Amino acid sequence: MSVEGKSQILFAAARLEARVKELATAMEKMKLAEYVRLLERPWRLMYINFIAGIARGLGIAVGFTILGAVVIYFLRFLVTANLPGIGKFIAQIVRMVNLHLY
Repeated sequence: MSVEGKSQILFAAARLEARVKELATAMEKMKLAEYVRLLERPWRLMYINFIAGIARGLGIAVGFTILGAVVIYFLRFLVTANLPGIGKFIAQIVRMVNLHLY
């Protein structure tokens, strides 16, 4: 084999080695090993998803409660502003909400 052929093989091997190192780094960044370990333990995966679902549900409930309270507070403010037409309509909505709260 000629010297030129050997240098091309060495160059290709060096490129391949660099590419393998890049792929290894990318896999470490993706945490692929941790993901595979998680898939090997389905009960742990279900437990983590269950806890995440509970946290999401509580977050939605608390957020909606706060948002609803702010809207009702704003509606009460509009009623006290005595805007013609709008005030009566909003007062009726606030009354209906208050009836269902107690």
